[in-house]
Order: sequence, then structure tokens, then C-alpha cells
Amino acid sequence: MAVIQRTSARRTVVGLTTVLALLMLWYLATSVTGFIHPSRFPRPEEVWGAFSFIQAEGYGNGKLHQHVFHSLQLVAMGFAVAVGIGVPLGLLMGYSRRAEALINPAFLLLRPIPPLAWIPLAIVWLGLDDGSKILVIFVAAFVPSVINSYTGVRNIETPMMEASRMLGIKGWRMVTEVLVPGSLPMIFTGLRLSLQASWTTLVAAELIGALYGLGSILNQAAQDIYPAMIMVAMVFVGICGAATTWLLGQVEARAMPWRTGRVAA
Repeated sequence: MAVIQRTSARRTVVGLTTVLALLMLWYLATSVTGFIHPSRFPRPEEVWGAFSFIQAEGYGNGKLHQHVFHSLQLVAMGFAVAVGIGVPLGLLMGYSRRAEALINPAFLLLRPIPPLAWIPLAIVWLGLDDGSKILVIFVAAFVPSVINSYTGVRNIETPMMEASRMLGIKGWRMVTEVLVPGSLPMIFTGLRLSLQASWTTLVAAELIGALYGLGSILNQAAQDIYPAMIMVAMVFVGICGAATTWLLGQVEARAMPWRTGRVAA
């Protein structure tokens, strides 16, 4: 346990050092030497000014916390619906050959379609409100959750499945005691990919017809030729993505403590 904690602390120090080095390089290249012109890439003080402005005065129909909360809300709803449907569907397809034969052809037909290709249809169906953006996020997060849950079931060792059947484990017990525990590593891999896809798709969806959200800031700042505000939005997309990934990692650590060394002695 102590070794794991030291390794984690070392990684944190290395990560912070890397971030500080990049910030220093940014400052030297823009503010000190002028190697990069501000019209191409904003100076740190300009980004800080844009951050202070959107915090105090607001930009793009709202203040920063309103945009961040709105984007988080859309991602949470789209991601939750995708996982709530995708994981059980993947488990079903992985366990039942009949279900796979029935569902897989339609899934294989829809799978290659990029999530952004659904934006026009989502607008036709649901207009420019949040519903269309949630639909696009759902599509983006749905595919990884299905594929990885399906793969997780198929990776469960055959002797374990046969032993479970011999012991009379079936129905809901089979799901909760065999399929889900055996598939958890792949399920969480799918959740990470789904979360990443949710953020990527959200920003693209919010570039069109959004009143609030980080994507809306990016769109407005691009029209205003405001590089510093673009950087603010990009930074907070990264922060929000990293924060939600960290939260998912905490859930994963609790669900699979044996993989993180958290098993009680």
C-alpha cells in the first residue's frame, strides 16, 4: 500500500512539474521573447484577462460558471442514458448468441456512422434545444459502452461460465455474480472511452445553435476573433474532462479495489 502511495505521489509531482514547465515555455515564447505573435496565440496575461472578464461580466449569454454547469449537465445526461442502455445491451449480446444474432446486424450498421453526422437529424427531430445535443452525446457514448461490455463477457473464462451453470446460477444471479464482476475491467474501459467521446461530441454539438455551454463560448469567441477567450474555453473543457475522468476513476477504484491495492489487509 505504501509503495502504491509513493508511486502515486511521484506521478503527481512529475505531472505538476510538466504543467509548470509548459506554462513557463508559453510565457517565454509569447510575453518575453515574442517568438509567437499574440494574434496567433494569446499571452498568459491576456488569457487571465479573458477569464476575469467572463467571470465578472459574462460572455456569450452567461458567466463562466453557467456555461460550465450547462455543459456538465448535458454530458451527465447523455452519458448516463448511453451507459444505462449500452452496458446491459452489451452484456446481453455477449451472453446470448440469439440476442447477438438479433441485435448485432443493426448495431454494425449504425456503428460506423460518426456521432457528428447525427447533428442535422437531431436538429430536425428535436430542434436547437438541449435535447438534440443530448441525443448526439448519447450516440457517441453508446457505442464504446456496448462494445466493451460485450467484449468483457466474451473474455470471461469458459470454465467459470460452465461452473456457474453447473451450480445452477442463472437469471439475475448470473448477471450480478458472474457477468458483471467478470466484465468490470472492460466495462470501465468502455466508460472511459464513452466519457471522452461525450466531451468531444458536446463541444462540437454546442458549436451550433447553443445559448450556453463551453462550445458556445468557443463559437462566439471565434466569430469575435478573441483568441484569449478561446483558450479559456479550451482550458475549462480540459479541466471538466479531467475532473469527470477522475470521478469515474474513483468509482472504478471502489468497484475493483483489487486493481488499485485498496483491498483491506
